[in-house]
Amino acid sequence: MNSSERAMLDMLKRGRNDFGVVAVKAEFEAEGTRPDELLRLLELAWRTDLGVALKIGGCEAISDLHAAKLYGAEYIIAPMVETPYALTKFIEARQKTWPADCGADFLFNLETQSALENLSAMLPMAAGALEGVVFGRVDFTLSRGLERNAINTRQITDAVLMAAHGCVDHDLDLVVGGSVALEAMDALREIRRVRLDRFETRKVIFDGAAVEGDGFEAGIANAVAFELAWLKNKRDYYRAIAEEDAARIRMIEERNAKARRSRLESVAA
Repeated sequence: MNSSERAMLDMLKRGRNDFGVVAVKAEFEAEGTRPDELLRLLELAWRTDLGVALKIGGCEAISDLHAAKLYGAEYIIAPMVETPYALTKFIEARQKTWPADCGADFLFNLETQSALENLSAMLPMAAGALEGVVFGRVDFTLSRGLERNAINTRQITDAVLMAAHGCVDHDLDLVVGGSVALEAMDALREIRRVRLDRFETRKVIFDGAAVEGDGFEAGIANAVAFELAWLKNKRDYYRAIAEEDAARIRMIEERNAKARRSRLESVAA
């Protein structure tokens, strides 16, 4: 573990102890997490006694579900589940790959207007088969043809509240993500009054109760600092791999250039 990872470890410990952090998050979907990156995140989670959430590549991503089981993920999220049929595929994939008593929570991502319109049909299907819903506010906002900065507007919060009431009625967890920053505090607190079990930044997941306390701003700042450190560490890791053979590449290139010059000189003679 290098110095950057030790600093990240301290951030996660502080998040767990002071700010209600319960898990870290990786994505096989949009983020495209590679196995070596996930192993580093798993070690950080293990050392801080935090859970791991993994967003798989789709509602029927069987290989991803097998990988999630191998890595020991506590939360598995299926993206872009917009219809009852897609939800059926996710439920069947879970049943095919994980035992019923696995102890992990399975959730589907509600992140488009189409999914919201189908929610009343989907929630009864999810009840008893899955553990919850993740409301992805960024993609949902964009799916309505709005700019990203509309994420905390009344119409988006009302849409999340609709999902929150549905989750209450069907005893499903509600997790809210999508540009969770200080500006989201009022919206999250309003949602919490109906139902908010967890909320998440790109890499860090908080218990829903964390939005009620005075430490929300500091907790978000700590999570953002963790993500920045994670990205810099990732950059440095792959930069080192890219440069590890640089000296030998130069040597071979110089050797080849010298050989070409010798051939040209021989032809000229």
